[in-house]
Amino acid sequence: MSDRRLRIGCASGFWGDTPEAVGQLVSKGKIDYLVFDYLAEVTMSLMARARAKAPEAGFAPDFVKALVPWLHEIKARGIKVVANAGGVNPRGCRDALAKAAEEAGIDLSIGVVLGDDLSAQADDIRARGQTEMFSGADFPDNIYSMNAYLGARPIAAALDAGADVVITGRCADSAVALGPLMHEFSWTDDDWDRLSQGSLAGHLIECGPQGTGGNFTDWQEVPGWDNMGMPIVEVAKDGSFVMTKTPDTGGLVVPGSVGEQMLYEIGDPRAYLLPDVICDWSGVTLEQVGPDRVLVKGAKGLGRTGSYKVSATHADGWRAITTLTLAAIDAPAKAERVAEAILTRCRRICRDRNLGDFRQVSVEVLGAEAAYGPNARARTREVVLKIGAVHDERNALNIFAGEVAPMAISTAQGLTGFFAGRPKVQPVVRLFSFLQDKADTPVSVEVDGKDVPVTVATKEVRLDPPATPPADSHEAGPDAVKVRLVDLAWGRSGDKGDIANIGILARKPEYLPYIRSALTEDRVKAYFAHLCDGAVERFDLPGSHALNFLLHESLGGGGIASVRIDPQGKGFAQMLLDIDIPVPIDLAARDGLTAAEPG
Repeated sequence: MSDRRLRIGCASGFWGDTPEAVGQLVSKGKIDYLVFDYLAEVTMSLMARARAKAPEAGFAPDFVKALVPWLHEIKARGIKVVANAGGVNPRGCRDALAKAAEEAGIDLSIGVVLGDDLSAQADDIRARGQTEMFSGADFPDNIYSMNAYLGARPIAAALDAGADVVITGRCADSAVALGPLMHEFSWTDDDWDRLSQGSLAGHLIECGPQGTGGNFTDWQEVPGWDNMGMPIVEVAKDGSFVMTKTPDTGGLVVPGSVGEQMLYEIGDPRAYLLPDVICDWSGVTLEQVGPDRVLVKGAKGLGRTGSYKVSATHADGWRAITTLTLAAIDAPAKAERVAEAILTRCRRICRDRNLGDFRQVSVEVLGAEAAYGPNARARTREVVLKIGAVHDERNALNIFAGEVAPMAISTAQGLTGFFAGRPKVQPVVRLFSFLQDKADTPVSVEVDGKDVPVTVATKEVRLDPPATPPADSHEAGPDAVKVRLVDLAWGRSGDKGDIANIGILARKPEYLPYIRSALTEDRVKAYFAHLCDGAVERFDLPGSHALNFLLHESLGGGGIASVRIDPQGKGFAQMLLDIDIPVPIDLAARDGLTAAEPG
């Protein structure tokens, strides 16, 4: 039927998400597909290290544990399942699920997607002089994991072959939803606009309730945090879809919450590169069509790349992070001096033992708005002192770990809160990204242990993007009123390695020209100068009246390589939303916009 809509619900946004989501979606969601997203770069390294200790490990056991209690109902309702829970051992995940299904008396056809793990090619890749795509660094001597971001076609092939459940290793997060759409609607590898729409559908649900009101700027408007509704997309054959959530649950699905998730962790919205399609989401529109229902249209596809992005992880020294509480008069100043004393003492001891200096140090006085740098306004008598350090030698971090507690009786009065004991010394896991030709990346599919043919499109195709009119920027005029950006826009931020992204969506279309005029690349760079060492880029999304910013070299290395309190830029949007934007006085009066308080 031409009006058929496929309902896909996502039950996991990361490894460690609540298992309660499965029951919510299966029992109340009326879904056709249940999908899961578990994998991040650091997750892959943890799974690789786990498999090195136990050959049967290396996948997300949470997936099997969460699914097993609902297998009877999943089978009875005809729900199919797709998950990237395979990590670095998709066959191991398949075997664990197959054993559990057999014990439950359920006949389950299970497919696996293989070929993303490129660890066996490490020597060859190193020999050809591969460098890191952002920093230009040489290929590391030892790696924990190395995986290509595969696309959706192998998932569709497994479903074509009759799989009830498809387990993948590393793939694009959105592919777990795009694969079912390609299978159900027979989308071809050059259905560019449909592939882009399907990828957007997957992108909007891949972070679980973060797409249904979680982390929304207008948090006061979101009910039921204790029982958040999981995201569901209702997708038509032409690719248009409605974003919604499980009924009778918490959460809020409105253009603002959906738009925030659309901008989350993307780069150039006119050229967002995914394995199956180059996406242009600059013209996407978001329309409220009912309670907790937003119609999403307008995504364009501009061809495909001939390569996969590959993410390798490797050890790069050691790190330790400690936190202490200080309740006292002049607490921020005392905390700074405590940190200076600890680090100076440790440096002296390391010199005496020929261990060299720390490679990276991060001191943040939390509660004194350390993350805001020169934009801080707080005055407080109670703070948490966080000290992070990175060193090439583990012994140096052991010295650091042992010299924190002694400061309790030799520095500032009011120092307390040693609840976690000595800081734990951990390896620094660094990301190394590069591109590899799809033709050199063997992808295979198995269903119930038997090979299934799959053909992945590898030829690069580049289409010209449609012409777009220049974006408007309006000066507010001499009688302008400065208001906080949060009164004019929603915002959300995230990370891609050492790059932070901040998406800003105007609450009303008429606000955008004033936001755009005031929120230049130079001003954002200056606002985050204490955190951002690289360039700032700005991109326009006229369809959703939005801007997307990329802040390069702004996360201290990013992920587990960073010793900052916010290594993923989660608070960057909230910080930027506090900046002031000049608007015309009559606009402020019309909409009841209050002048921002002086900083």
